Amino acid sequence: MYRDRLSLFPDTVALGPAKDDRPSLHIGGCDLNGLAAEFGTPLYVYDQQTIDGAVQAYRDALSCHYPGAAGITYAGKACMNVTIARLMAAHGLLLDCTGVGELHIARAAGVPRAQILMHGVNKNQADLQAGLAQAGTLVVDNLPELQRIAQLAGGGRTPALWLRVRPGYAVDTHLFHQTGQHDSKFGMDADECINAVAFCQRTGLPVTGLHFHQGSHFHAAAEVVPALDMVCGLMDRLRRERNWQAEALCPGGGWGIAYHEADLPHESIEEYVATVAAALTEKLSSYSLPLPRLQVEPGRSLVARAGVAIYRVGTVKRAGGRRWLLLDGGMADNIRPALYEARYSALPVSDPVSRTPISENAWLAGPYCESGDLLIEDLPLPEIEMGELLAVPVSGAYQLMMASNYNGALRPAVVMLRDGVARLAQRRETVDDLLLRDIV
Repeated sequence: MYRDRLSLFPDTVALGPAKDDRPSLHIGGCDLNGLAAEFGTPLYVYDQQTIDGAVQAYRDALSCHYPGAAGITYAGKACMNVTIARLMAAHGLLLDCTGVGELHIARAAGVPRAQILMHGVNKNQADLQAGLAQAGTLVVDNLPELQRIAQLAGGGRTPALWLRVRPGYAVDTHLFHQTGQHDSKFGMDADECINAVAFCQRTGLPVTGLHFHQGSHFHAAAEVVPALDMVCGLMDRLRRERNWQAEALCPGGGWGIAYHEADLPHESIEEYVATVAAALTEKLSSYSLPLPRLQVEPGRSLVARAGVAIYRVGTVKRAGGRRWLLLDGGMADNIRPALYEARYSALPVSDPVSRTPISENAWLAGPYCESGDLLIEDLPLPEIEMGELLAVPVSGAYQLMMASNYNGALRPAVVMLRDGVARLAQRRETVDDLLLRDIV
């Protein structure tokens, strides 16, 4: 009954021999038991082949379904470190950075300026100065920000500017994930965008594109169509009223994935891209507008399934009819269940699929002093012993980026896997790291 969960794991998941001759989960040709012994737990591993495959799926879908120029932007907020930034840049993707901190990571990774795109809903002075100096494209959220850019730009090189549109349509997702509704804090309405283009024309700022985003982790591609209709109508207005045409259009990202076996089957990346491309092509044709460069902006769907979190069970207890598996990690490295009610699955690392099921489901929780430190609820699992390893798939996005030092937790190591080689990308924090900002 557990075999279906293997499809949630990275593309390279396999069952191979461990030291005790029991079948063991392998990712990227590496035994997860061996990785846990070498790097400790909690541990996050990323399969590079799965990331490569997701990038190629977007590239193939764009080539097949969109007749104009197209490209991919990686939304760095999903998972950003020097290794990931270099990998995305090597694929030729733009790297979306929010604020001066993520820009610093991109520059440390050697990402060329032309491949850096900067976002931010309330960019401060340092953000804008860094964006003007380091980014090739800057997404403008509001009119006051545009005026500050004009003041700061001076005679230097100014990045290409895209205007963030607030389309008035959100996708069906968690309330905290929605970004495109009328009362959202993000972006500008149609009239504000008209005024922004007029301002750029008066001041000579290089406005070249439009951007919008409706929300993250949605599952029905058709939900993008109403917002595309609105933005295409805005593009027609901009041509008629300002004699301006967008060279690039980014309909955001947010395409969802399956986190749990109950989420399967899930619409594919190709279905999402095909829907966006067909709707955009048809609508712009009705306005006799040329096709802009279509720049999709996935984050989660590029890296989430590539990542696996490995935890060690410290305690097994029963309370009030529940079987509790208490892990050495939880809400400090994965806040999503507490914040978004996100639902995950898991498998034991050793002998993961052939064990005898038992009638008593499991609740997986962490070591922190919060009742909300609950990682997985009511999950069918076989008998699990203290000291065993559990692997939680689809752990590659929006976990480490939201990780904290709550209760003095040390953020876990991150290891990249490819062809049987494990390479440390981020070391585990030490207790000394907890004092780096303190004056002692």
